[in-house]
Amino acid sequence: MAMLTAKFCAPATGVRSPAGARRSAPARRATLVRAAAGSYADELVSTAKSVASPGRGILAIDESNATCGKRLASIGLDNTEANRQAYRQLLLTTAGLGEYISGAILFEETLYQSTTDGKKFVDCLKDQNIMPGIKVDKGLVPLPGSNNESWCQGLDGLATRCAEYYKQGARFAKWRTVVSIPCGPSALAVKEAAWGLARYAAIAQDNGLVPIVEPEILLDGNPSEAQHGDPGAEHKQKATPEAIAKHTLKMLRRRVPPAVPGIMFLSGGQSEVEATLNLNAMNQAPNPWHVSFSYARALQNSVLKTWQGRPENVEAAQRALLARAKANSLAQLGRYTGEGESDEAKKGMFQKGYTY
Repeated sequence: MAMLTAKFCAPATGVRSPAGARRSAPARRATLVRAAAGSYADELVSTAKSVASPGRGILAIDESNATCGKRLASIGLDNTEANRQAYRQLLLTTAGLGEYISGAILFEETLYQSTTDGKKFVDCLKDQNIMPGIKVDKGLVPLPGSNNESWCQGLDGLATRCAEYYKQGARFAKWRTVVSIPCGPSALAVKEAAWGLARYAAIAQDNGLVPIVEPEILLDGNPSEAQHGDPGAEHKQKATPEAIAKHTLKMLRRRVPPAVPGIMFLSGGQSEVEATLNLNAMNQAPNPWHVSFSYARALQNSVLKTWQGRPENVEAAQRALLARAKANSLAQLGRYTGEGESDEAKKGMFQKGYTY
């Protein structure tokens, strides 16, 4: 069983499926959960149902050490393992988080870490009925013969790594590849993205991990909505959440089978409030799939700024995390209003050429 990660269509650039079909999407990426045969079949279905449970979504904290270092630097902290562990401990030990979060995507370092009291992070998650997930791709490299595009590496040794991650407690996986609208996209890049995602998904399932299929359509560029169904991040025109939802759901209903358990959207540089409003608009009527969130910056930005690396701010930072998680839980149920949000939560976080 696999899940799909997607982007919201109107605020993003034009979105295409790995097979080349154009699509629109409200956040940034959609995650596809696929059913598989084999010794893990029943567990895969159970995991997917848990991750795609009503009113809950995914907390993405799978940033590489380098990217996590940039986040820490924004509040004046050095990029050390101790500081990364302290920040992730703040997130993963937040009491009540499991009410709104169904899964947490971890970086490999975090999967093997424990709290300062010696409790494994994976056990902290399981105690709150949050499924531990793991990022398994090895990042992007230039794709020869393309329009300055990339392909995702990491298939070599993937089966062995997935088996080890399962032993450590992971129950789902994520593989991110990209399709660049400003660069074409070329047929070669689209084919490579589809092939890589399919191979990864099959390998993950064979080793007990529900695969999140993440073909990310980059927000960079300034095409208009008339050109691609939605304006790029650098275009002056801003689409409404209603327009985003219309384009996104139209594409998804044309291309994604109802058998897919969940579609999780990425925030990808949108403000915390914008990402939540777009998700809420997607859930104003019943959908064939669980439509929810897999947010990193849109769940963590306020948390980091509240924490500032100070032990005395941990509880306040955890309250900030719960507030954002609850807001997106309400959006998954179609009940978010946006009332009482701060100006800080409305600030966009788009960075051209952003890397994870």
